[in-house]
Amino acid sequence: MTDLPPSEHLHDRIRTDIAHNARVWNYWLGGKDNYPVDREVGDRVTAFHPSIGAVARADRAFLGRAVTHLAREAGVRQFLDIGTGLPTADNTHEVAQRVAPDSRIVYVDNDPIVLTHARALLTGTAEGATEYVDADAHAPERILEAAARTLDFSRPVAVLMLGILNFVLDTDEARSIVRTLMDAVPSGSHLVLTHPTYDADLGGEANVAAMEFWNAHATPPITARSRAEFASFLDGLDLLDPGIVSCARWRAPEAAEVAQFGAVGRKP
Repeated sequence: MTDLPPSEHLHDRIRTDIAHNARVWNYWLGGKDNYPVDREVGDRVTAFHPSIGAVARADRAFLGRAVTHLAREAGVRQFLDIGTGLPTADNTHEVAQRVAPDSRIVYVDNDPIVLTHARALLTGTAEGATEYVDADAHAPERILEAAARTLDFSRPVAVLMLGILNFVLDTDEARSIVRTLMDAVPSGSHLVLTHPTYDADLGGEANVAAMEFWNAHATPPITARSRAEFASFLDGLDLLDPGIVSCARWRAPEAAEVAQFGAVGRKP
C-alpha cells in the first residue's frame, strides 16, 4: 500500500518560486534536493540565526537516538512519523529496522517534493513495512485513517512530530492535534517531539528575526513556543529522562545546546 497521488499530479503542485521548509531544511542538512530560492532564503535565515544549521543537525540526531531507544529498550515496533521531510541519512525506518527488522513505519507529509522522493524511500526490510501517506498535520483523523492500513492501533505506536507543530500557528489547535493522535493509540505508546523556542536560556532570541523573515518570504508560516507551551503538548504522558531539554542534549548531555526543545513521553 502507498497512499500517494500519481507523479504527474505531484509535479503540478511543486512551486519553485517560493522557498519551502522541507527543501530549506534539506539545504541546511547539506542535501541537494532544493532550488535557488530555497538556498537564498536559507542563507538569509542563517544570517539572522547563525546556528540554524546546527539546529537542523541536532534535530536529526535526536530522531536517531529516540527511535533507537524506542526500538531497542522500549520494544516499540510501530512508528508514525508526521512531517518527515525529505529523505536523508538514517531515516526513521532505517534506524528502527536496523534494531528490529519487523518494525512498521508510516511516513506522513504533504509537500509534493517530499512525496516524489517517497517512492524511493518506500523500501525497507522484508520482515517489516514502510509506507507513506499524503496528508496534512492539521488533519489528524485523515492521518489515522490512512495509517491504520499499515499500523495496528491496538498495539503501541511511537508518534513522531519533529519540527512540525511549529507550523500549526494556533496553540490550542496544536494541542488538539496531539490529543487526537494520542487518544487513538494504546498504553505503552510514545510521543516524540521537537519544537523551536524563543526562550533566551537556549539562545532562542535569534529565532525572532529569523522567523519574521521566514514568514515574509517562505512557506509555510512558522512560530516558536515557550517551554510551558511545549510541555502542554505532553500533558498526561510520562516523560522519559531527561525530560524537556534542548533536543541536542536529549541523552547526549555533552552536546552544545540549540534553540529547539526535545522530549519523549510515554502514554501510561
